[in-house]
Amino acid sequence: MPQPLKIAIAGALGRMGRQMAETVAADPRLQLVARFHRPGSAGEGLVERDEALSLADVVIDFTTPAASAELAKACAARSGPALVIGSTGFTASELAAIAEAAKTIAVVRSGSYSLGLNMLTSLVEQAARALGHDDCDIEILEAHHRFKVDAPSGTALMLGEAAALGRGVRLDAVAKRARDGLVGPRGAGEIGFPVLRGGGIVGEHSVSFLAEGETLTLSHAAGDRSMFARGAIAAALWVARRPPGEYDMRHVLGFGAV
Repeated sequence: MPQPLKIAIAGALGRMGRQMAETVAADPRLQLVARFHRPGSAGEGLVERDEALSLADVVIDFTTPAASAELAKACAARSGPALVIGSTGFTASELAAIAEAAKTIAVVRSGSYSLGLNMLTSLVEQAARALGHDDCDIEILEAHHRFKVDAPSGTALMLGEAAALGRGVRLDAVAKRARDGLVGPRGAGEIGFPVLRGGGIVGEHSVSFLAEGETLTLSHAAGDRSMFARGAIAAALWVARRPPGEYDMRHVLGFGAV
């Protein structure tokens, strides 16, 4: 029987960190070797980051963009472990830091680790390719709990990238992230991002293709965070065998070329 994959959890005191630790501990393919949080955090079996990195084959990270970028640099400086990143809302400089680290280590970074949502992404790309901007407008609606700090969500942007790819355009050239006041008529080819925040919503996303006389809506609703943990585990098992590079869940699921 193969040796279990050694996993360290970053952001261990956060909601996803706790969910990840529980899910990893219950999986016989994995060994939870370390949990760490921000520097100076104490208790609950936590260790410092450097010790965690020395023990792990893969680190699973659902923290903040800045923390994830620093963690990627730290992993690359040691030439490992591999890294699975679930943070969202990155700046260009943070993404550049992760891309630089991926020259040395294998990194999976995704806007969502839900297997269903990644299937939805593929469907959105196909629909956008078939339904051009002369025929359909696209609106991507996302809803999350009141504590989420970034908007639109990383998953909504991932769906937007899929729609833009299907239409052969750059998302940043057509994205409309907010509407307020006298904004005028909708621009040709625009992809809108309405956002809802409140209550305890884990995550809901829908992509609507709106034409004269009909609307097609593709949607996904998250029931609990365990589905993200299962997807992150699938990514960890996959990335542990990969050469340096930056990957996403399309690669893990076999949708993208490696």
